[in-house]
Amino acid sequence: MFDRIRGTQPFIWQREWWLDRLLRLCTADEWFKVQAFRFVDVLPMLHNDVELARHLREYFVPPQQRHLSEAPWEHLDPKLERERALRELEDRGRQGRIRRLCRLLNFRRDNSLHARLIARLARRSALMLAGHFIAGSTVEEAQHAILRLRRQHLAFTIDVLGEAALSRAEAEAYQATYLHLVSELPRHAATWKSVPLIDEADGQPLPRVNVSVKLTSLHPGFDAIAPEAAKARAKQVLRPLLRKAIEGGVFLHIDMEHYAIKDLTLELCEELFMEPEFRDWPHVGIVLQAYLKDGDRDAERVIEYARRRGTPLWVRLVKGAYWDSETVWADAAGWPWPVWEQKWQSDACFERMTRALLSAWPHVRTAFASHNVRSLAHAMALRELLEVPGTAFELQMLYGMGDPIKRAAVEMGQRCRVYTPYGPLLAGMAYFIRRLLENTANESFLRQATETPPEELLRSPEEVGRRTPPPERPSLIRYEFEEPIMDPFVNVPNTDFSREDSRRRMAAALERARGQLGRKMALLIGGNRIETRRWMPTLNPSRPAEVVAQVASADLQAVDRAVEAAAEAFQTWRRQPPSVRAECLFALARLMEERRFDLAALEILECAKPWREADADVSEAIDYCNYYAKEMVRISTHVRMRDIPGEMNRYFYCPRGVVAVLSPWNFPLAIPAGQIAAAVVTGNTVVFKPASPASACGAALAELCAEAGMPPGVVNFVAGPGPELGEYLARHPKVATVAFTGSRDVGVRINRLAAEVVTTRPALKRVILELGGKNAIIVDSDADLDEAVKGVIHGAFAYAGQKCSACSRVIVLEAAHDRFLERLVETARGLRVGPADDPATSIPPVIDRTAFETICRYIEIGKREARCVLEVDATELVKQFGGYYIGPVIFDDVRPEARIAQEEIFGPVLSVLRAASIDEAIELFNRSDYGLTGGIFSRSPANIQKAQAECECGNFYINRKVTGSRPDLQPYGGLKMSGFGARVGGPDYLIQFCEPRTVTENTLRRGFAPSEEIVEALG
Repeated sequence: MFDRIRGTQPFIWQREWWLDRLLRLCTADEWFKVQAFRFVDVLPMLHNDVELARHLREYFVPPQQRHLSEAPWEHLDPKLERERALRELEDRGRQGRIRRLCRLLNFRRDNSLHARLIARLARRSALMLAGHFIAGSTVEEAQHAILRLRRQHLAFTIDVLGEAALSRAEAEAYQATYLHLVSELPRHAATWKSVPLIDEADGQPLPRVNVSVKLTSLHPGFDAIAPEAAKARAKQVLRPLLRKAIEGGVFLHIDMEHYAIKDLTLELCEELFMEPEFRDWPHVGIVLQAYLKDGDRDAERVIEYARRRGTPLWVRLVKGAYWDSETVWADAAGWPWPVWEQKWQSDACFERMTRALLSAWPHVRTAFASHNVRSLAHAMALRELLEVPGTAFELQMLYGMGDPIKRAAVEMGQRCRVYTPYGPLLAGMAYFIRRLLENTANESFLRQATETPPEELLRSPEEVGRRTPPPERPSLIRYEFEEPIMDPFVNVPNTDFSREDSRRRMAAALERARGQLGRKMALLIGGNRIETRRWMPTLNPSRPAEVVAQVASADLQAVDRAVEAAAEAFQTWRRQPPSVRAECLFALARLMEERRFDLAALEILECAKPWREADADVSEAIDYCNYYAKEMVRISTHVRMRDIPGEMNRYFYCPRGVVAVLSPWNFPLAIPAGQIAAAVVTGNTVVFKPASPASACGAALAELCAEAGMPPGVVNFVAGPGPELGEYLARHPKVATVAFTGSRDVGVRINRLAAEVVTTRPALKRVILELGGKNAIIVDSDADLDEAVKGVIHGAFAYAGQKCSACSRVIVLEAAHDRFLERLVETARGLRVGPADDPATSIPPVIDRTAFETICRYIEIGKREARCVLEVDATELVKQFGGYYIGPVIFDDVRPEARIAQEEIFGPVLSVLRAASIDEAIELFNRSDYGLTGGIFSRSPANIQKAQAECECGNFYINRKVTGSRPDLQPYGGLKMSGFGARVGGPDYLIQFCEPRTVTENTLRRGFAPSEEIVEALG
């Protein structure tokens, strides 16, 4: 194969030669490569030359080189600045042609003739590159590409471009495209001249038309968290395709995508292909990925399934196309990598799976998809050894890549099928970028083949592995209090609900929680469980007839006893070493981790938090405990200030006293756990009063605090309906600090009440307020609309919009407005409204009747103020379950001063505003009393920089959702009327619960001053 490949290198007059040179330019420098790929990614959204020229300049001219006036780059003044910039470029290893290109792109004006010419050249070059990897956007164009392949004795499989569908409408459009291909291509295929190498094998005819299908393009809710619902819908849309394929003699191949849906995809195919009308059809296939650690096990599973099916099944064996994404997602989630860490391991797994699949050839037919000559040759050699017939073996490669390898395979008599992308450029950008990454990766076989001797490339993967050092991976968090605890903090992972065992454990926890419905939960005062004469029922918002728990209701006398118990415990708790207090938090974190599913189940029933939202709330609570314990170790050490001869200065923190924790219902564990943890680890004691709809969750948290070893009186729990108890605590003279999270109106009142009464000590009370928001996301004209729609949908409608960080306004630049709104509406229309305990639910009910009626009033106000473009009716759910269900509502053409654009609406209601420019968008963003969270979806470096500098909010997110902050990573807190700006989960939060002190000591005695070493030793 290598001999044949080396003899077919492209010449200068061939397009392949120029494409190779263009790719080499892209990879000459890592910075330039990143910018080039980002520019290609944004290109389809740039609809005129001026915008394209602006993005060229922003991407390719480093900031230190950009002109500060009308002068072009080469005439920058002063001269030293230009020389410094050049030197910096050289230090980074950029080649001279890249420097010249940067100068060329530093336009004086984006609308100049020079800029427009360069813009058109850039567009044409990118289109030429894309056209090399994408076969066409119509059946006619695809047929031309197919006929070119057939003239080269190459078969094909059509791949419809596009990432996952976001809405039912998009999925139906994909299904129509697949049906059109499966219907039209056989008519054309009947006229194609026969090519024996690819149209038959061992005297048996093969399907001429082969189509590959992505499940996520057909079903936007293909999610392993609700496998039965996902499979049912996917089968519903696949059956017509399979029937049409059988009718036209078309091969249908189900693609494998991300790891999270790998097992779900296999289950679906196994069930669908076993149905009576499809069981005997041999021209169907699935994909297995050798870069997965599950690869060997998946091969065994598929072989066993094929035996049971009785009809041979095709398997396309690939290395995998999402390695970078899978590793990043796993690291971000704190999960183990599902993929092999090193390339040689994937290569070795590919060869093991090759042997397993070829050994089972009577049941499994295998297509080996790779551009690695060693992998292909290994499969070909095994085929000969095992005498596998041509009907059960073929090679597959990608369109536009590895053409010399394809020609070599054909010359050697191998049937070679080309994975042929089909669709518009816009839909194909993600695919195009993956192909560019593969072509330019350092470990790419195609890249190495031009530089590395064949004997090195043909070395066995195991031998390569013996010479390759193992990779280094960071360790996960430790809960024990020990010296290395000062290592970098690592957030606890959320549960991976793509795993069957995780779903089973969550379902079992829900069953246990249902078995305890109506249980009585006592107050906790001074370490004693106190039952009162009144019991407060907490209801399930999904089914209000269900009483989740009966929680003892405190009166003012009980609150007084709780404050007294906390004040008494403070005298001893404050003197405990920080290490002892921190160990209590580590113990609390361990307990919450052990009971993660039971705590999440309680949240699902009492507060109607869907599975992932409830699980994430438990994770955040654990993180707060671990993070604040670690932070306490850091700040508890006396800080030595600058000393002078004869004088020593120290700076340290002391606790303030009793802390009243008044927490909301929407984060029933994370927020109170964080406030309690911050208070107790700094030496304070707590009286904890949760919002009444979350009283059972509050009682469970208080019990955990006691079980974690916190002495009696350190954490006291009281509950009761209405604001009376919270206001009483805010005024109580023995309460030194009030930590409140909730609405603006209540927070302002708490602040005023606390200010009116000094403490017994005496001292002024400190109030820590975390209030609401009217958060906005800006969608720029060049935004990735797939990501923007997903980010806005999650921000606006996750947990029915009942988060202070929720996106309630989206400000869209005029150029993107119509396309964005259409996709936003259709995606929101497909969100599933239902009970929180159903894992398929996207939007659960709101918390109670009062919230339901308030939101409904705002919806009516919105209909008078703006244009309602979506209102999903949830009346049937209300009738069926009796819960407080409200479907997603979207208003367009909302005026900035409208009530729905200014007032906080704690529900699934979204306002869409238009802006003519990025400056107007920022002005609209800031036209709010609140300043909690916000974000922008943009691919303009200049606009991103401007927005993050000028948008007024505590947390600003770029090209991602605006909810879901995590301790240490995104310290959380608002500006303006959203709070005092204390950064929850940040390095300065514990200080809010402390009093800083400075101690200065005169060390001079009778003219004698001890040395610094002696002073240090004496403490």
